Amino acid sequence: MAEGERRSPPDSSEDIPAATQNFIIPKKEIHTVPDMGKWKRSQAIEKLVALLNTLDRWIDETPPVDQPSRFGNKAYRTWYAKLDEEAENLVATVVPTHLAAAVPEVAVYLKESVGNSTRIDYGTGHEAAFAAFLCCLCKIGVLRVDDQIAIVFKVFNRYLEVMRKLQKTYRMEPAGSQGVWGLDDFQFLPFIWGSSQLIDHPYLEPRHFVDEKAVNENHRDYMFLECVLFITEMKTGPFAEHSNQLWNISAVPSWSKVNQGLIRMYKAECLEKFPVIQHFKFGSLLPIHPIHPAAPR
Repeated sequence: MAEGERRSPPDSSEDIPAATQNFIIPKKEIHTVPDMGKWKRSQAIEKLVALLNTLDRWIDETPPVDQPSRFGNKAYRTWYAKLDEEAENLVATVVPTHLAAAVPEVAVYLKESVGNSTRIDYGTGHEAAFAAFLCCLCKIGVLRVDDQIAIVFKVFNRYLEVMRKLQKTYRMEPAGSQGVWGLDDFQFLPFIWGSSQLIDHPYLEPRHFVDEKAVNENHRDYMFLECVLFITEMKTGPFAEHSNQLWNISAVPSWSKVNQGLIRMYKAECLEKFPVIQHFKFGSLLPIHPIHPAAPR
């Protein structure tokens, strides 16, 4: 939340004390394209890092298997099965005992955030599920708005590191990739948050993120540049060819304009796209019920 910005009034689910709220297992609610209308109207840090460290360790313990296909290593399914079995136990390490009833609901978003075990792919819908996981932890009070910087640049950043390791280790397919015309094969949110981190930077401008020297010297400090570095590690050939959309963005004069444009793009390309949102699950913490219109004054 920006400095000086007022918090909006709590929605109906926030009016109920978490300890007495009836939690439900989230399920798919977007079955057809017209259902997208529901989504658009919906009310929709050390322990977390330790949880992600556990997922990272499991990758080391589950090496890729030899198989004819180069992509989609089946060892990922073994890794995912362990998460599927242990997800509630992992979430229970983050959630205090008086909120234990929320664990099964919150754990669903964690399992949804790491890719699809059938297709062995990963994309922005899975990334959105991790954002939903963090949002649920905020709604039940485990995380606070005051934690927002750490949520993004500590917890979400650690999540990105683990997802990159998954993608490289098991050669996961991009889910719903638009190829050269997409922003990135796997992620979107870190470009939004990463561009906001660079607003008013004294010397790094958007044109610098296609400069290999600038990226190599600054990627450890800036989420956006870390994303660019990962792309260049995963793809070959000229940047303008394999990441045309990002190449075009590098011509935008300021980070604030980049940030505003990416937010609009995320809304249009992710939040309002049926192939992405059809897989999103809704429960008591992230319901699909329409927002009640404001009472007339």
